[in-house]
Amino acid sequence: MNSDSHGSGADLRVLRVDSSGRYAGSATRTLSGDLVQALEARYGRVDVVRRDLADGLPFVDAAWIEANFTSPEERSATHAETLARSDELVAELKRADVLVVGAPLYNFGIPAVLKAWIDMIARARLTFRYTDQGPVGLLTGKKAYLVVATGGVPVDSKADFATPYLRHALRFVGISDISVVEADRINQRGEDALEAARLQIADLIHTPPRLDAGAA
Repeated sequence: MNSDSHGSGADLRVLRVDSSGRYAGSATRTLSGDLVQALEARYGRVDVVRRDLADGLPFVDAAWIEANFTSPEERSATHAETLARSDELVAELKRADVLVVGAPLYNFGIPAVLKAWIDMIARARLTFRYTDQGPVGLLTGKKAYLVVATGGVPVDSKADFATPYLRHALRFVGISDISVVEADRINQRGEDALEAARLQIADLIHTPPRLDAGAA
C-alpha cells in the first residue's frame, strides 16, 4: 500500500488506542480524537477501530507464557483460549495503516494497561522474528502517532521514560515512522499545552503518512 491509494477513495485504516484511566478531562483522549478527525478531514474516508485499554487487558502470566512458547501446531484448545485476546490485538494492529496511541505519563512511565498491550502484541513469528542478525520487526509500512500528555515533566526529558520506550517498542515490531504529539507540563501550561499540541497535529496531518508498498 502507498499513500496514493487513499486518493482513489480507499479507506485509511486507523487503529486508535486509548490508555488513560480518565474519561472526562483526559488530554490524550481529547487530542487523539482531534488527530483522528484531522485524518478524516485529510483523507475523506477513514475506517477507525478504537481499542480502549481502560476496559482492561490480561497481563502476561505463566499460562500465557506457556501458550505463547508452545509451537502453533502443538497448541491445545486451552492454549488457544489463553492467546485469544492477544491474537485479536495483533490482528487489529496488522490491519491498520495508521496507529494512534494516547499515552499519559503516569509516574514517569506509561500506564500499566498500555504496557500490557505492548506485551500482548509483541509476538514472535507474528509481529517480529528472530534472525542471525537479531530480531526483525514484521509490521512495516505503518505510520504511528504517539499522543503524549504530562502534568509536569517535559516530553523526551530525562524524567520521561514513556516516549522513548514506546518508540523502541514500536520499532521492535517494525513500525519506524513515528511522530509525537506533545501536550506536556499541563499543570503549568494549562490550555496552552493543548493548543500547542493541536498545532502540531495540524502540521503533521498536512503531510500524508508514508505508507510503504506491501504493508502488513
